[in-house]
Amino acid sequence: MHHPRRHRVDARWPLLLLGNRDEYHARPSVAAEPWRGESDCLGGLDLKAGGSWLAQRNDGRFAAVTNLRSGVPAQAPRSRGALVREFVIGNEAVADFAGRVLDHIDEYGPFNLVFGDRSGVILIDGSSATWQRLPAGVHVVGNGPFASAWPKVERLRTRFRHAIGRGQRDEDSLLALLADTRQPDDAELPDTGVGTHLERLLAPVFISGDQYGTRASSLVMRHEDGSLFFRERSFGPLAAMLGDVQWQCLESDGEWQLAEAAA
Repeated sequence: MHHPRRHRVDARWPLLLLGNRDEYHARPSVAAEPWRGESDCLGGLDLKAGGSWLAQRNDGRFAAVTNLRSGVPAQAPRSRGALVREFVIGNEAVADFAGRVLDHIDEYGPFNLVFGDRSGVILIDGSSATWQRLPAGVHVVGNGPFASAWPKVERLRTRFRHAIGRGQRDEDSLLALLADTRQPDDAELPDTGVGTHLERLLAPVFISGDQYGTRASSLVMRHEDGSLFFRERSFGPLAAMLGDVQWQCLESDGEWQLAEAAA
């Protein structure tokens, strides 16, 4: 999973977040919807471990997680997705949450976590077990160290900046950036210990695998007035479109409303 995000580049849109969720297609989950018992929070849910990959609360609090790729299968007692859910439903200050997570980072599989509220945005870089506040600008969080220049990370960063520079802030244009299936040359690929075949499969922004691939493409837009828009496209094996759902919250602390759904 990878997340390009634009933080306070345009005063009209203080937050613009895009994310692809890459996962095994057999892992059960549900698409973005308000959470039972926490209806002010919206996001997809992993039905196996109970966490989420990207979620947004109606007051602007949000979080998104990626795994860190390595050749060693991650075995850990706690789910990375639980971090997304825990932050979004809670009220802990962002820096306090970051410090507490780092104190227990070995209890989770390797991850990068980006999260924040109206006070600012923080990234936990799991490869170095450090956290930092993200300055205003465009940031891309991938499946490696935050500073890594993997082909998909650099391509998404460049195309995202170009889209914003051309004034393309409509949802279809932005989600199209996540549908990019361009295959980098082998010489450009990172060596993360998974072998050349898997490096090739995982190299595009959008992964079209039959067993593992991109399962959701999400867009969150927060307007200067506090209103929120959340759109998510869901996919099955070999990039088969399963659904397209749109939610909106018209005022800060308002209710999430289903704007449109199409299967």
